[in-house]
Amino acid sequence: MSTLHLIALDNSGSMRQGGRLARAKGFAARLIEDAARTGNQVGLLLFGGQGVQCVLSPTQARRSALGRLRPLGGGGGTPLAAALGQAQTELLAHRRRHGNGRRLLWLLTDGRSLEQPAAPTAADHIVIVDFDNSPRPLGRCRAWAQAWGAELRQPTTDTQ
Repeated sequence: MSTLHLIALDNSGSMRQGGRLARAKGFAARLIEDAARTGNQVGLLLFGGQGVQCVLSPTQARRSALGRLRPLGGGGGTPLAAALGQAQTELLAHRRRHGNGRRLLWLLTDGRSLEQPAAPTAADHIVIVDFDNSPRPLGRCRAWAQAWGAELRQPTTDTQ
C-alpha cells in the first residue's frame, strides 16, 4: 500500500522574510527525498500571490523532482483556502486511483493568513510545519492544528 505525501508550500510575500521560504523549500526537499527513498508518492502544491499551482502532480517520488523546488520564488498574498481546496481535490483523486493508500498532507507555512478554512477531510493525517520565526509569532499554525486535530511541527523537526 503506497503513501502519498502531498506538500502544500506557502510562497507568499511573508515567507520571503527571514529566510522562511528557503527553509521551507529545504524541508520540502527532505520530504521528497524521504518519499523517494521509501518508495512513496509525492505531490507539490505552491500557493502565494500567483494563486495555487500544482508544481508536481502526485506521482512516484523521484529525486529529480528536487529541481522543481530550486527556482521557486515568492510574493503576494496567502490563498490558504484555495490551496486547501486544491489539496482536497488532489487527495480525493489519489483515493479514487489508489484505493486505500495512506494520504498525508504537509502544510508548510508561516500562518500569516486571515482565512480560517476547514481541514481537508480527504487527508488521513495532516502535519502543519510552522515557519513563523518572527519575534512576535502569531500562533495561527498552532490554532489550526488544534482545530483540525493535526500534528504541529517546527522546521527543525525531522521529516519522519
